[in-house]
Amino acid sequence: MLKRAFAQKALIAYITAGDPSLAATEKLVYALEKAGADIIELGIPFSDPLADGPIIQASHQRALKNGVALPDVFKLVGKLRRRTSVPICFMLSYNLVLQYGLERFYAECRRSGVNGAIVPDLPPEEMKISDDQVGSIFLVAPTSTDGRIKLATEKATGFIYLVSVAGVTGQRRELSGDLGELVARIKHQTELPVAIGFGMRTHNKVPNAARNVSRSITMMPVIPILPSNAAAKTGARIPEKAVASPSIPSARAYCSLGSIVETAAA
Repeated sequence: MLKRAFAQKALIAYITAGDPSLAATEKLVYALEKAGADIIELGIPFSDPLADGPIIQASHQRALKNGVALPDVFKLVGKLRRRTSVPICFMLSYNLVLQYGLERFYAECRRSGVNGAIVPDLPPEEMKISDDQVGSIFLVAPTSTDGRIKLATEKATGFIYLVSVAGVTGQRRELSGDLGELVARIKHQTELPVAIGFGMRTHNKVPNAARNVSRSITMMPVIPILPSNAAAKTGARIPEKAVASPSIPSARAYCSLGSIVETAAA
């Protein structure tokens, strides 16, 4: 299912599962799909942040206070699959995978309909399982050597997650100036798509990033779409109609998804 999203440039929308509630997360997934998101990235709440900036850290804490755990999110995905086939990827700590059980985790991903797993603290050489139905997604950073990039691309089966800046997630004034070069180094090693994440907090960053890698490289900006408890309580509407952009025609929802950020955080 992930491959279908990679036919052109695509947009991945990140939300933390259970923030402000699992019911709100379900509604957000449907709204994001209608707005044009090609893939949904669900962050699984965890107490110890890995590379998360303060915004995502806070969203994890809110979800944890709600008692949301990995089994709850699996149930949510199973429920989502009754109404939507939009590709869904988990982003989570390896600690949660180990606690759940590696084989059990991937079996439940298949059963519930999770299409990929991003595990930032799992080095590619430690990956002990390969699953044809659940894509393995590894991170490459601006500091990665060609050797590390090669290892990540050999082990990955979904796509490569390119960390656009050094540091944690969150808004930046500027993205890395050598994004095009970084993507070219990755594409020299693999035909897998490359998704650009970190620093994509505002919707105006999307066309700027797309222009850096717009010629022969598949690129998917990852934008955090983070609701607040206030939005859930007030029932703030999420715009469903996307505004197409000629600079990134297949990332057709970036304008409306930018509006979702503001609406959901109101």
